[in-house]
Amino acid sequence: MAPVPARVTATPAALGFIEELRQRHGPLMFFQSGGCCDGSAPMCYPAGEFNLSDTDVHLGDLDGTPFYMGSEQFAYWEHTQLIIDVVAGNGGMFSLDNGTGRRFLTRSRLFTDEESDALRDSIPSSTTPRQQHS
Repeated sequence: MAPVPARVTATPAALGFIEELRQRHGPLMFFQSGGCCDGSAPMCYPAGEFNLSDTDVHLGDLDGTPFYMGSEQFAYWEHTQLIIDVVAGNGGMFSLDNGTGRRFLTRSRLFTDEESDALRDSIPSSTTPRQQHS
């Protein structure tokens, strides 16, 4: 059986930008905005500044930074791997990337049949925020 792939990953450029924002703002968290298409904007917040519901899904961590999505949206995205990238532009109004001249961008790819089989038994559960450690 194939290894279980990550549901969310980041490009080296995005990981570097996450570290820059972490140095400025402390621990961070992401929430995937309500878009349903490639190019939707993930929102970056100081950890604990975005209220998560009991139905939000923790997809994984990007260099220790938790990444969440609403459960209804997850139903549309569950067959894809989210790839967080950074591009030139302005971030969302409340996202920490706003005003930097760069913004996070969600790209995606469909999981292969083998990856989908490996993921079948590892559907992420709804979760509440975890404690961040500095």
